[in-house]
Amino acid sequence: MTQSSSMFDRLPERSHTSLWNVMSKGYLQNHAYNDVMVLFADMRRENVNPNCYTLPVVLKSCCKAFALREGEQVHSVAIKTGFKSNTYVGTNLIEFYSGGGHVTRAYRVFTEMVLRNVVSWTAMINGYVANGDLVSAKRLFDLAPERDVVLWSRIVSAHAEAGDMVEAKRLFDLMPGKDLMSYNTLLNGYANNGDPNDATLVSVLAACARLGSLDFGKWVHKYAERSGYKGNVYVCNGLMDMYAKCGLVECSIDVFNSMDKKDLISWNTIINALAVHGHGADALEIFGEMKSSGEKPDGITFIGILCACSHMGLVKDGLDHFHSMRDEHSIEPQIEHYGCVVDLLARGGLLEQALEFIRKMPMEADGVVWTALLAASRVHKKIEFAELSLKKLIEIDRENPANYVMLSNVYGEARKWEDLARLKVAMRDTGSKKVPGLSSIQTDDEIGVMC
Repeated sequence: MTQSSSMFDRLPERSHTSLWNVMSKGYLQNHAYNDVMVLFADMRRENVNPNCYTLPVVLKSCCKAFALREGEQVHSVAIKTGFKSNTYVGTNLIEFYSGGGHVTRAYRVFTEMVLRNVVSWTAMINGYVANGDLVSAKRLFDLAPERDVVLWSRIVSAHAEAGDMVEAKRLFDLMPGKDLMSYNTLLNGYANNGDPNDATLVSVLAACARLGSLDFGKWVHKYAERSGYKGNVYVCNGLMDMYAKCGLVECSIDVFNSMDKKDLISWNTIINALAVHGHGADALEIFGEMKSSGEKPDGITFIGILCACSHMGLVKDGLDHFHSMRDEHSIEPQIEHYGCVVDLLARGGLLEQALEFIRKMPMEADGVVWTALLAASRVHKKIEFAELSLKKLIEIDRENPANYVMLSNVYGEARKWEDLARLKVAMRDTGSKKVPGLSSIQTDDEIGVMC
């Protein structure tokens, strides 16, 4: 962009709007949002009139840069130049205002638009969803004169993400052409008639995974197979994740083994699923297959591998994998990987080495790292390490009651009653209270919460 900008500045004649549009779009594509706004100011100063392609680019940049005042100025220009009612400009104004949390102003723009297409309706509904107003989103969806697959997918996934699986399934059932859709239809390019697509299924599966809605997830699985998505990589990845998070890692393995084509997310999903569920040996075996297939691991892959080694007590193997990240794969370890190593060492009873490792970390240890050391201190009954861990955790988050509770358990198991009483007083003085745990259960297609 530097060379293009230099050439643009030397142009003897810059009165054509299209030239400014090209430069603005180039800056936007290179994430130079402030440069777009500066260019627009120069354009106005040189009395070059914007058109319906200029304003959306500037509005997108204002949205990305959280520049409310500059975006409001663009809105004023749109009104003065007669583009306020332009569908393209209006849609970007809706996205700009709702993206900044000003959903009321976005709706005002929406109502003032003379012509609204399905993209405009989707933008406004997205705005409500993003700002947590699902009621208004659903009300507007019911009024929409036209609904494409994107709009249907958004409203289904919004209800699923909010935990309303009954309404999510009801809306999913109502999607046009659901029973007629086939993979061949998609290949022939007829996916824009409102049929559920892979994005819809992935969104619903992600919500099922988050809520533990296994029955609905199984239903989606059956629907996907009937509708020609059995070999779809994105859907299969979603199925693996859903089954793993619902506790059926065997089903995740079945999906993985049925896939003809796998991407990096496929390998990472199954490796992490196996590691978390205590199948460390299988996770390491899959990792070997991954490397043999030519797929290059990334940072997420190694979180699963380190977790597997930690659960199996393979300290040396875990350290070897950690060092191989930088040495063999040119992957710079992040705080998550250092946390896994601390857990690896601490679980193995090497608390002194774990503490030394923390002190040599190239970044400040976070709460996850110290919590790993605190948990291992309880298992190995190392009170001095538990006390040090709690001290560091209090510095990070003084009011988190879980840290106090874990140390109180250490004191109780060691019969350190005076220390336990002193800790209870400290909890009272800081106002920390243990929040009751919650769990959810699905009954008759509804998600119930129990204390």
